[in-house]
Amino acid sequence: MTLLLTILISYLFGAIPFGWLFSWLFFHIDIRKIGSGRTGTTNTMRASGYPVAVLTLIFDVSKGFLAVWLAKMLVPGNVWIEIFAPLAAIIGHNYSIFLVEKTENGKIHVGGGAGGAPAFGGSLGLWLPSFWYLLIIALIAFFVIGYASVTTMSIGFSIMIIFALRAWMNLSPWSYFIYGLLAEILLIWALRPNIQRLLDGNERGVSWRTYKKQK
Repeated sequence: MTLLLTILISYLFGAIPFGWLFSWLFFHIDIRKIGSGRTGTTNTMRASGYPVAVLTLIFDVSKGFLAVWLAKMLVPGNVWIEIFAPLAAIIGHNYSIFLVEKTENGKIHVGGGAGGAPAFGGSLGLWLPSFWYLLIIALIAFFVIGYASVTTMSIGFSIMIIFALRAWMNLSPWSYFIYGLLAEILLIWALRPNIQRLLDGNERGVSWRTYKKQK
């Protein structure tokens, strides 16, 4: 029961759509109607500007971090729940029970983000110094390569590399590497439309100059 409770709480906290919540609170904007329709940092930046996007990023990162913390507190010593809790937070972020709506054609749509921020937070919960490695890689991917989707996927890939090296050096369990692998799969699945646009050569690029709150 404690295991299930940990997973459930992690999912529910991950499902809180902070990007939508802050955009609505500060500007009465429904970011699901803007840009990609996602509720993560990038689309929040498009809709509400940098300050709200940074606030969203902090809270979305906390989803994964606090999920690991919760797992360590409720089920100490269980490395598997330490990885499944932040994975549940990623799933909640990408498929939020709070953003279920019926589309015009009668289908059920579950909104959310792409999962990069909570995946980042989960890595911090497992090994806090990973912050610096992931931050550098994310900044390069976002501002140099110039695609938010590539930035998101680079986070999961980097987590895999970091924890593969640490496991090889006997500094952390191999389950942490599995966390990175499963997180990357979740990110890629959420970004299927973006990957197709990348392959087609028409994915929307990003630039810090382009992100101003829409009127």
